Amino acid sequence: MAKTKKQNLKTGLAEDESHSLALSNLKKRPTTEWETKLGFPELRIAGVDEVGRGCLAGPVVAAALILPAEIDYEKNPWLAEIADSKLVSPENRDRLAPLIKAWALDSAIGMASVSEIDEINIFHASHLAMERALSELRQTPDHVLIDGKFLPKNLPCPATALIKGDRLSLSIAGASILAKVYRDDLMGEYDALYPGYGFKAHKGYATPVHQRALVELRPCEIHRRSFAPVSLLLNATALTEPVR
Repeated sequence: MAKTKKQNLKTGLAEDESHSLALSNLKKRPTTEWETKLGFPELRIAGVDEVGRGCLAGPVVAAALILPAEIDYEKNPWLAEIADSKLVSPENRDRLAPLIKAWALDSAIGMASVSEIDEINIFHASHLAMERALSELRQTPDHVLIDGKFLPKNLPCPATALIKGDRLSLSIAGASILAKVYRDDLMGEYDALYPGYGFKAHKGYATPVHQRALVELRPCEIHRRSFAPVSLLLNATALTEPVR
């Protein structure tokens, strides 16, 4: 008699099908393949990512993370949840961030301010934040993996730019979560300082709610004057003049 397959109550799939799906999802997660190519675990490899480039308000934040020499998924099963921060729910990011910091060999945060963004542009400000994150590490990495197409100029060691690195590299993905959680918390603080804009909800991105608040309240101190929606509003004198 053929055995009846047991069913997973959460997925509705047979156990072997559910297991295959889990393995398939795990394969899509960031791995240490790139770190290994660069000499990990013998060498200290740091992943770097930034968050907040496209926002209309607030600083751009970067995180740097050096992997520990041992990556043990059985001992730390939550490692399988590390992914590009955009693909992780806010609740899971908040849960994972302290675990990642305690697990990493080293990690640090770097920022570039709104005034720096307006002065040198968001591209260079993002690289400045990355450089600052690396400079805050207690240990100097042997090689750095940077998320993106271009490398910052002032790095402490050799580096590799990796397009979509936050979806490929475990160190970059971990850094992306640290940077996202740090910046989200900061925007929550700004929400209390500048009420009415909704910073806690949209984090400074150009949502309809944010753009309506910009028109009604006008830009505040943490809005990026060099970004078109803000600069256009500031230059539109018709918005402040009475209709004739």
